[in-house]
Amino acid sequence: MLRGMLHIQPPTPRRWLFAMRASACMGAPVIAGALAGDVPAGLMAGIGGFTALYGAGRPYLSRARHLAVIALAFALAVGLGLWVGTSAWATVVMVALIAMLATWLGNALQIGPPGAYMFALACAAGTAMPAAHLTPLHAATLVLAGGGFAWLVHMGGALFLPHGPERSAVAVAGTAVIDYVAAIGSAREGQARRRAAFTLHRAWAVLVNQQPAHARANGTLGRLRTLNRELHLRFAEAMGAASRQSPLPAGLHDDLDRLLAQVRDPRELPGSTTNEIPLGHPGTRAALLEALRPGSEARRVILRVGVAAVVAGALGAAIHLDRAYWAVAAAVLMLHQGFDWLRMLQRSIERLLGTWAGLLLAGAIIVAHPQGLWLALVVMALQFTIEMVVVRNYTLAVVFITGAALTIASGGQPVASPASYLLARGVDTLAGCVVALLVFRLIPPRASSARIPEQLVHALQAVDAVVVHLAAGTVTTADAKHARRQLQHASFALAHAHEESLVASRQQRRTAEHSWPAIAATERLAYRALSACWSLEHLAGGAAREAAASMFHADGEARVRQALDALADAVRDGSTPPPLVALPHVLEAELGDLRECLVRKPQAATQG
Repeated sequence: MLRGMLHIQPPTPRRWLFAMRASACMGAPVIAGALAGDVPAGLMAGIGGFTALYGAGRPYLSRARHLAVIALAFALAVGLGLWVGTSAWATVVMVALIAMLATWLGNALQIGPPGAYMFALACAAGTAMPAAHLTPLHAATLVLAGGGFAWLVHMGGALFLPHGPERSAVAVAGTAVIDYVAAIGSAREGQARRRAAFTLHRAWAVLVNQQPAHARANGTLGRLRTLNRELHLRFAEAMGAASRQSPLPAGLHDDLDRLLAQVRDPRELPGSTTNEIPLGHPGTRAALLEALRPGSEARRVILRVGVAAVVAGALGAAIHLDRAYWAVAAAVLMLHQGFDWLRMLQRSIERLLGTWAGLLLAGAIIVAHPQGLWLALVVMALQFTIEMVVVRNYTLAVVFITGAALTIASGGQPVASPASYLLARGVDTLAGCVVALLVFRLIPPRASSARIPEQLVHALQAVDAVVVHLAAGTVTTADAKHARRQLQHASFALAHAHEESLVASRQQRRTAEHSWPAIAATERLAYRALSACWSLEHLAGGAAREAAASMFHADGEARVRQALDALADAVRDGSTPPPLVALPHVLEAELGDLRECLVRKPQAATQG
């Protein structure tokens, strides 16, 4: 934990461009307010500039819709906060409701960092600002205007490189596939394979899920889809060779280098003759309902956020904290991402250390009391520094986050008692962090080690669903794409459950370590099934069915599914799986490896 707090991550390429954009979006409204003679109004509009922190990496059309909703959400959060601002209790309840709603929508729809916390912070900062001349509607309009400016700046790249995000996603995927091929046979093969699978999945999301339903097949987007499909096929070939312990296909490295080079100018590629797309397109409604599913971890996170927000607000009101909703914002920050205990404890310590150091910076700014354009420059400098530092060391970033938040909340007005003002914010943060830790203990996540068997069974069931389509050679139907997408998600969920266990309690870490061979074998089985689907996908219907028949022979499908059922039963019951019958070559090695790992697991657990 200490190492994590002190470690400085390597710099992110071209991060300065993102930081410049965020800085401009925060500073421009303040400059406008200063020129108009109403600095509080400018700072209020600057809250809408937080919109610039979202949407990076999305295609521009998807980004336009995404950021418009984000800007509107910030305006509503501030407007509703000011509407109930005359009552401390009503404000606490409103911030709690906003936090729960933002956590639900943000996590279910994967809006990305900084996530739901910024909406609670915007509400807290807006209601704390000394701007009595602004009605709730006026303030919300200003925030929306600031968000509109951020929208324009964020969309500016569409004028120069319309498909820049799509090209970037395919380039990242290609680089990850090349890294996986280089890692085959080494200790980092599994990690490189997962990263390649994740980046390819992410590229398909950018090329398909975040695109119009009917994109031109022979346009740039169609060519990038063709390119990503070729990368995925090479990935499948490499996984198949690694699974059989065979030499890699001749010319594979050269093919990958050529494909990656073509990302820069996809016009050299022929357009696709069809608009077929891979996998599936999970709908917004399905994602929102899944987050509220009884027993889901997402639902527990939403519940924790709501309880912590109400408790932190009630505690603040009970002990007469000046602005109790700052404590609510701190509690939301700790809980909205659904961290495990150790990571949340680390984040709490980082937040406290960074906040108390940041109070010194905020105090210096408040005492200096910059005005007009100088105030705008201070806000811009703070925001630029935050975005440059936050991806490298969170504790250091919190120092500047605290300075920026309190500078905005002061509304550009003199603070009568700076020491009391700063001390109150420090106490609020401490109260929010403590409440978050207590609520986490009262409503803990399901033991991640207990989820490992569940995710193993889920992954095996997903493989079984894919085998039905694989054996029939019909891997491009709507049902087959849905099954393949579910298998991809199941493999990611299995890896996530294992990673969470490794940073949980000592017993859960021990269980995760003993389970790792079975997890790795299941992941290899899942990727092998997916790679076989990709190998069939580029064949015509008749050729695909013939290739599938040669893979599974007469009753190969039934034997593979029987083996999958037996292995799933063994995982579910904690028993030793029976010997496997003769299996088709396509999944024989992976199923045999998994059975061997499940046989060995009880012995390892006993020794532990």
